[in-house]
Amino acid sequence: MLYWRLLARLFDPEEQATLESASLAVVEDIGLPPALLDPQASVDSIVQRHPELASEFDSLMVPESDSEAGLETSGGGRDRAAEVRRAALVSKVLLNVFTSGTGTVTAGQLARWQSDAGWLERALGCRPGELRGGRAGRGTAGHGTTGAGTAPTGTGGRGTTPDLSRLIPAIGPELGAIEAELVKRMHLREVLADPRLAARLTPSMSLIEQLLRDKDNLSGVALANAKNLIRRFVDEVAEVLRTQVEKATVGAIDRSVPPKRVFRNLDLDRTIWKNLTNWSPEEERLYVDRLYYRHTTRKTTPQRLIVVVDQSGSMVDSMVNCTILASIFAGLPKVDVHLIAYDTQALDLTPWVHDPFETLLRTKLGGGTDGTVAMALAQPKISEPRDTVVVWISDFYEWRTEPLFESMAAIHRSGTKFIPVGSVTSSGRGSVNPWFRERFKDLGTPVLSGHIHKLVHELKTFLT
Repeated sequence: MLYWRLLARLFDPEEQATLESASLAVVEDIGLPPALLDPQASVDSIVQRHPELASEFDSLMVPESDSEAGLETSGGGRDRAAEVRRAALVSKVLLNVFTSGTGTVTAGQLARWQSDAGWLERALGCRPGELRGGRAGRGTAGHGTTGAGTAPTGTGGRGTTPDLSRLIPAIGPELGAIEAELVKRMHLREVLADPRLAARLTPSMSLIEQLLRDKDNLSGVALANAKNLIRRFVDEVAEVLRTQVEKATVGAIDRSVPPKRVFRNLDLDRTIWKNLTNWSPEEERLYVDRLYYRHTTRKTTPQRLIVVVDQSGSMVDSMVNCTILASIFAGLPKVDVHLIAYDTQALDLTPWVHDPFETLLRTKLGGGTDGTVAMALAQPKISEPRDTVVVWISDFYEWRTEPLFESMAAIHRSGTKFIPVGSVTSSGRGSVNPWFRERFKDLGTPVLSGHIHKLVHELKTFLT
């Protein structure tokens, strides 16, 4: 009954009286609040009134096993009561996210949708904001908590993100698409001009894309609020990516550098072993005439990282992530980072590479794609091919395909590490020109697509 109501509501906003009354009887019979059936009630508001429900949303839609072990009784039969309870909670979170209505969207409505989407991500075993592209959540609606300590900032109780392709394929991109549509339906300039309304906006990839597109048409208070939102989003994503970089593999021990003779580097086991010949049986005492220390210095050779980013509209997510990632690697010792953005013209953003916020403000989204203009800036920067890595982020739908590919192949043959990247988003969504994809594969440099973890690992392995 609850799932029939869910389907009816998804495909027709008109209320079906029979389904509504029957569903209400079911919900009341299993002891759940009737507010679960109220389309105007957010998940936040329900959890605030009934805090005990917060934990039930954790991994609500992630099966414990193929046999749905969580819905079996001790005797091996199906737990019908648990199935009905789950159906009620699942229906609520799905309806709130996938029935986004029509007409103009207010800042409050967008904040509520983002909050409900966070609960859905939590139900899928992820952190709020993780599937939509960019960051781990920090509460909802721009606040640190939703009341009663129920902010959906947990991990979903799993510790790692599950393989959602087995459950609901490509749900992350679809959530992002719904959010983008809601942002487009907002009178964003009017909202930004009102500090009170602007404060209710939660930074997201969809919102940042719209702000970057419209920034040249903003001024005064609206522009200041837009910049504040962009900086908040950049800081949140940078925090996540910086952690990933720190966890990636590091360089080998450099034994050519003498170890620093301080107590914390003392190798006690080796010191005892090397001095065993000085053991005095009569005194039962070990005399130490030499101390041994551990090497902690790691090999770091000067490396040059050249990041070329397609700033056309289809690559916004990857552009934002890679711009921030470039700034993080620019902070590593002895790594010389250069950043180039292009559409039909190329812009050298290297002077601002340490500040992704300033870099993004200088980008201009949209337009066509001509990678040859970016190649003209990138090639002269390669002075030592063996110590250089070129990361080229694009969907590779180019105007001049043959000349661009030949230039890329020449870079690869010179000994430079060339990494073509199709998309580096949290969802891994992205379309890559099949002509380029096949030729990169034949060249031995397959296109890297998927989670940004992959690019972090590739770069950290080469640079350290």
